[in-house]
Amino acid sequence: QGQPVESGGGSVESGGSLRLTCEASGYIYRGNCMAWFRQAPGKERVLVASVSTRDGTTFVADSLRDRFTISPNHAKSTVYLQMDMMKPEDTAMYYCAAKYGSCKGGGDFIYWGQGTQVTVSS
Repeated sequence: QGQPVESGGGSVESGGSLRLTCEASGYIYRGNCMAWFRQAPGKERVLVASVSTRDGTTFVADSLRDRFTISPNHAKSTVYLQMDMMKPEDTAMYYCAAKYGSCKGGGDFIYWGQGTQVTVSS
């Protein structure tokens, strides 16, 4: 209890779509920043997208903005990452994380899920 739980990963062909789901407990989700990170083999973990659940402000990394969408479901304390027109370079482990306060505020992400693998074949 307490850690976000990811689901929805899998294998998809280039050009396909996946939707990742992050379920969090209410006290983690409410009024805080929920985010998706990814880490490809041999590379650093990077921020993909985030949403401040207090006001709904979203962010998606510039290079992904035309293909990825983050959306919250307040009723379910859940955050989705919709990934469209996927490319082989999207292959990575995707992690859901949370930190207190807004996404623009300081502070570290202290709640992390176990990750869900996404593989895109060419």
